[in-house]
Order: sequence, then C-alpha cells, then structure tokens
Amino acid sequence: MPPRERYRSTLRIADLVPISTLGLRSRKLRALLSGVGIAIGIAAIVAVLGVTRSSESHLLAQIDLLGTNLLTVVDGQDTGGNEAELPASAAPMIRLVRYARSVAPTAQLTDANVYHNDHVPQGMAGGLAVRGCDESLLSTLDGSLLTGRFLDGGATNATVLGYDAATTLGVTDTGPGSQVWLGGHWFTVIGILKPVPLAPEIDRSALVSFAVATRLLGYDGHPSRIYLRADPDHVPEVYRVLAGTANPRNPSAVAVSRPSDALTAQLAVKNASGTLILGLGAIALLVGIIGIANIMIISVLERRTEIGLCRALGAARVHVAAQFLTESLVLSVFGGAAGVAAGVVVTGLMARTHGWVLLIPAQALWGCAAVAVLAGAIAGLYPALRAAGIPPTDALRTA
Repeated sequence: MPPRERYRSTLRIADLVPISTLGLRSRKLRALLSGVGIAIGIAAIVAVLGVTRSSESHLLAQIDLLGTNLLTVVDGQDTGGNEAELPASAAPMIRLVRYARSVAPTAQLTDANVYHNDHVPQGMAGGLAVRGCDESLLSTLDGSLLTGRFLDGGATNATVLGYDAATTLGVTDTGPGSQVWLGGHWFTVIGILKPVPLAPEIDRSALVSFAVATRLLGYDGHPSRIYLRADPDHVPEVYRVLAGTANPRNPSAVAVSRPSDALTAQLAVKNASGTLILGLGAIALLVGIIGIANIMIISVLERRTEIGLCRALGAARVHVAAQFLTESLVLSVFGGAAGVAAGVVVTGLMARTHGWVLLIPAQALWGCAAVAVLAGAIAGLYPALRAAGIPPTDALRTA
C-alpha cells in the first residue's frame, strides 16, 4: 500500500478576494456606512492639502507680481498717545533716500466725504475716504485703470475712484456725465482703478489732486501716508532709515510697514487653519478605523459557523485570518479611493471658484492611499486574529 499522502490546505490568491468580499457583498449598506468614516478622513486630508497648496501658489504668485519692495510711511503716535502728523517735508526728504525708486505721498482729507449725489444725508459715506495725491501714485503702486485716465495734477474738479469706491457709489462709467458730490462740490469722475491688493485703502477712496485738495478741501500740505518703492535688493536698508528721514525730530512717531507682509501673514493664517482641519481629518480617519474594526468584530461573531465549517474542512488559521484581513483592506481601500476622489473634486471646485491653478501634491495622493491601506490593516488585524483563533468544534457546536 502506498504511503499515506498528506495534503496541505491551500488558498489561491485568485480565490481570496471573492471569498473575502462575500460578507461585504451580502451586507452592502453596512459596508457602505463603514467606509464613510475612512472616506471623510481621506477627503478632508486631500482637500486641505490641495486647497492649501493651490491658494498658497496663487498668493505667492500675487506677492511676486506685486513685489515685496513697497513700503509705507504713516502717521504714528507721540509720547502722549496722540496721532503725530507727518511733516510737510517728509516726502521730499524720503525721495533723497538711497535706493528709493519712487515716492508717492497721499493725504486723507478727514473733513471731506464723497456721495453719489447731493441728496444723500451727511454721515452716510459708506466708509469711503477722500485722499489727495499726485500722478506718481499709480506708478508707485503698480496700479492700473479699469477705465478712463488718472489725475494729471491739474486744478480742475476731477476725481479718480478706487474700485470699491466706484462699486459703492454705483459709478460704472467715466466722462462729463459721471459726477459725484465730494466735499460739497461736484467732481467729474475721470477714471476708475482696478483693485490694488497692496493698498486696500486706495480701493475705498476717491482721489483728487493736491492742487484741488488745497483749493477746495482744506489740505494743509501734511501727508498722512507715503508709499515708497525701493530697490528690491536693498529693502531692509531703506526700511531702517525711513522713520528718521520722514521725521528727524521724532522718528518714534512714524510707523513704517511693508504691505506684502500682510499677504504673507494671510498665508501663515491659512496654513494654521489648514493644520487644524488636517487634525480634524485625522480624527475622522481614526473614527473610521474604529468603525471598520467594530464591523469586522461583529462580522466574526455572526460568521462563527462559517469559520468553524471552513476550519473543519481543512482551512488553516492563516487562511481564515487572511480572509478577514483582506475584507477589512478592501473596505478601507474603497473608502480611501472615494475619499481621494471627493477631495480632488472639492479642491477643483474651490480652485475654479477663486481662480486658482489646481495643485494637489502628489504626496497627498499616494500618501492617502498608503494611509487607507494602513488603516485597513490596523482595523482588520484584531478581528482577523480573533477569527483565526476560533476552534472549529466550538464554532460548530454553537450553530
């Protein structure tokens, strides 16, 4: 008689996935709900990284376009805490600073308001300001006109409106028929500016020439804000001497700033908020892992008879463990794929709405895929080991 042959239980890879997904296919709704936690967590991570990268790229491009060499000099405070007026000589002195390319003084005329017409009650200016300036302002700010032309320094009653000011006043056209009531006089709107990101105060202002401001609006020759374009390679040097140059007698009463720093601060705030949302996404992912683990444990308890029968027919412990571990992996991978797709869609919608270039880091895509696989392995490991440890006699006895 031939020697007794010993047979080893085998489980082909081709059979592993169909067998492992049997429980998922028979309980589709439960499987769907189990994967939602993973999908939400992955979607949050992809969306946050994608939106952050897209908005960051747009903001950095905007900063590069506008330049980081614009500096402003404004009224500060004296030792008593009162507003300290800039000297009338501040702008001419700043023009003498080495590496100063262009200088544009402006003065906010606090006693003048601008209205759509002379029937609007006093005090309802809508937060708009009137500022005196000269023709150097547009080139110093690298601004441009939406329509019309800029001030030429003449003494005629002409004004150029910032973008927000024109919107608030309902002015969309320029010419002889387009007028506003400014400081108790009719002014003809000869131009409307495009938005100036580095000088939002200009967007909400009606600009008049210094000659008109002196003749009609009580301008005394003291600027309230001076814009300066410095040589890009020497911005720190110019920054250090501006206060003392503008007001040699009291440099501490002068405030000097760089508007592009505000945009950089916006970037830091966005990154901070992105980190917070990433944390929330990680929490959602953890909840998803716990949810899948819970469902898998319930599945093991429900399928004890099936496990016992498989073991009685020769299935090894490793095959039972592989079956349940694969089921968990399949569930998390599908949840992760849905989350990645949702995150890409959200990022695309945000980019399209804000006019950004769609940028999603490659690390976010393959990293989230790896996280989904790892989450499935973590969630399914304990249930798989528990299923593999069920004795076949105990499982069949409870059937």
